[in-house]
Amino acid sequence: MARVLLFIAAILLILLGIRSLLYTNPAVLARRLKLIGGMTLLGVAAFLGITGRWGFAIPVGAMGLSLLGVSGFSPFGGSSPSGGQRSTVRSAALEMELDHDSGGMTGTVLAGRFSGQSLDDLSLQDIAALWGELDGDGESRALLEAYLDRRHPDWREDFQADGDAGHRSAPRSGGMSEEEAYQILGVSPGASPAEIREAHRRLMKRLHPDLGGSTFLASKLNEAKERLLGTHDSTQTHHS
Repeated sequence: MARVLLFIAAILLILLGIRSLLYTNPAVLARRLKLIGGMTLLGVAAFLGITGRWGFAIPVGAMGLSLLGVSGFSPFGGSSPSGGQRSTVRSAALEMELDHDSGGMTGTVLAGRFSGQSLDDLSLQDIAALWGELDGDGESRALLEAYLDRRHPDWREDFQADGDAGHRSAPRSGGMSEEEAYQILGVSPGASPAEIREAHRRLMKRLHPDLGGSTFLASKLNEAKERLLGTHDSTQTHHS
């Protein structure tokens, strides 16, 4: 009976996954595929465990946990935890933080009607109002949209007041400072080129557009890497 129930559960998961694919926007498709894959692998691992095949159940379960982003499980020898490092990206109206290990994103409003409030404490209706307030600030709006893509993947379906929603390009606010570059990559001032490249690689795994991340944040990571590595190159040239 237990085997039949597990089989039915697996079929339901597959059907739910197919339905999700039909209605998901491309920006979050990869993240949802990882979630579905992780849940499916955990179901298979449970089935293998019940039938006594622990030699297969343990690695399959570890693979499922890895896909779900559970820290400490990576059968493929993935990168180790970053030790609590966090990246900070600021715009005129928002300050966003990303946890390197979990990929969790939090934000604080810096200006406007919701100034001083955490985005996590705002309702989707409040965030919609904030999104409207940022109409003239393309960079802040792009940052808010990156947050929405992770916390409310279907937000575009609710924000239909503007036909160009989510498709505007964010204007550059000027050259990135060295301090800002360190904060974006979450590394300490004076970090070595190897540390800079490692932080960039780790964060790109979380934020690359092809993996369900944000084009805006990925461009910020690339800019920060180029800014800091360029500083190192110029310093070495000066001393040689």
